Amino acid sequence: MSIINMEINRLIDHTLLRPTAASQEIKALCEVALQYNFKAVCVPETYVVIAKSIVKDSAVEVCTVVGFPLGYSSTEAKRDQATLAVSQGATEIDMVINQGWMQEGLYSKIVDEIATVKEAVGTHCLKVIIETANLSDVQIRKAAQCVLSGGADFVKTSTGFAARGASIQDIEMLYQELGGKLGIKASGGIKTHEQALALIKAGATRLGTSNGPALLAP
Repeated sequence: MSIINMEINRLIDHTLLRPTAASQEIKALCEVALQYNFKAVCVPETYVVIAKSIVKDSAVEVCTVVGFPLGYSSTEAKRDQATLAVSQGATEIDMVINQGWMQEGLYSKIVDEIATVKEAVGTHCLKVIIETANLSDVQIRKAAQCVLSGGADFVKTSTGFAARGASIQDIEMLYQELGGKLGIKASGGIKTHEQALALIKAGATRLGTSNGPALLAP
């Protein structure tokens, strides 16, 4: 594996969140993550235990999603879901914000919800999905500030279930707004090595993809 591949592989959350995903596919995902020493596998909560059992003796983290993919679960439901996931072995949580609150400008509620889930996650990594496809540029910047104020560790662009995934413009904007104060996870539609490099250059510090091996150089 080349130096650039060694750098990229540790930025990749190798992901399978398709609603029809079965346990054998999750196991295969984890085996690929082990093979390439990816940073994490990102799986549905029902598969956290399986994923943990496979990667437990490695450097691969187990990530799962909360309030996914729409974000309008109650704060209490998100908190409880995160608490359960951590107890089952998840070390990273990707939470979707309440997108309706974002449209209404209820920023303090968004901040409080993020803080509540972060308290449940504790020292583990919390990434907050803001779904940039559904936001204006002004809203993307405001959402980034909410994530920062809520005490999360990363802002994440997309669920992969919206009209589009991460764009270079999204990442550049988030980087300009946050100035390195938070990690930035680009996700959704990342399929090639060239895309990965461009997103990293723009400021992404993590890449969510179902195409992990394809992001590495030939």
